[in-house]
Parts: sequence; C-alpha cells; structure tokens
Amino acid sequence: MKFLIAGLGNIGDEYQDTRHNIGFAVLDAFANETGTSFSDKRYGFIGRLRLNGHEVILLKPSTFMNLSGNAVSYWLKKENIPPENLLVIVDDIALPTGSIRIRPKGSDGGHNGLAHITTMLGTMEYARIRFGIGNNFRKGGQINYVLGTWDHDEKDLVEERIKLVTEMIRSFVLSGLEITMTAFNKAGKTTGKENAGEKSPE
Repeated sequence: MKFLIAGLGNIGDEYQDTRHNIGFAVLDAFANETGTSFSDKRYGFIGRLRLNGHEVILLKPSTFMNLSGNAVSYWLKKENIPPENLLVIVDDIALPTGSIRIRPKGSDGGHNGLAHITTMLGTMEYARIRFGIGNNFRKGGQINYVLGTWDHDEKDLVEERIKLVTEMIRSFVLSGLEITMTAFNKAGKTTGKENAGEKSPE
C-alpha cells in the first residue's frame, strides 16, 4: 500500500522556521527520524521510505502555499495513490499554539493551501493534521504573524509537538485514520483556550 504525506509551506530561506511552514518542519523531522532524504522533483521535494512494507512518499510542495494543490494532485496521480491515503499537515490559527488535531475531511477554514488542494482534488474528503499556531496578533497583523518565526518561549513546545505529529504519521500509515484519531486527538490538545470560529491563516 502506498501513502502520500504532504507538509505545506513556502520555499525559500526567508520562510524557514516560520509558523506557516510547520508542515515542512514536521516532514523534515520525520525524514530525519527515518533516515530519509529529499530530492528536488516536479512541483516539490520528494522523500521515499518504507514502513512495515508500506511505501510512503513525503512531499514538500515547491509551488508556494496558495498553489499547493498542483503538487498534491500531481503526485497522487503519478503514484496512483487514492485520496484516502493522503495526509496533509498544515498550520492553523484557530487552534492554540501546539494543539494538534487530525480529521478525515473538512472545509479549508480560510487556509489557502487547503483551499487549493480541495479545488484540485474536487473533494474535501482527505485527512489533514492541523497544527495550532495560535493567534497572538493585533488586527491587521495576521500575515506578519503567520510568516514570522516562533517566539523563544514557543520553541520548546513546538519541537515537542512536532515529535507527536511524526508519531501520528506512523500511526496513520500503519494503523489507519480512525485508530490514529482515537489515539492522538485527546493527546493533541493543549491547555490553552481555542479561539472562537474556524478561521485559518491565509
């Protein structure tokens, strides 16, 4: 069985370690854990590994966030992977920093990366892990916030939660979505209050 794990972000040194690039950070951590390297391929950077006989393809799109669907759609078709074996990792300002949720489907919540993936696939029914980045910004400051780097007091928490997400990836591949949701969604919550609404970064 074959799986596509897509971590969303923006390419370029200026975006490295920013909140919006948490998807890239998770895949880098997972690749490091598994001894996997990335190669520059069409629409993205690709890593390949096997977990208990399952082929896993890691994708960091090189299309920039707003066109993430081009990369995801291309690699699903190229590798003949069904949408139910797709997992997308994305930042979310509607969750407190470090709070993690995995869902089987859903709206894009205002996140342009998810919106483009949904448009290109023609469905909202694909699994996604939402990694909370909080919303500690003043009105009009959202773009600078999501494209900013982690505060010093956030870094330890974020690194800890990234490790949790890498465990979720393994579980998704080896045990399936339902078991992963049951096992990790409670552990993924933080003590911070979630913000009202379901808005997400642009």
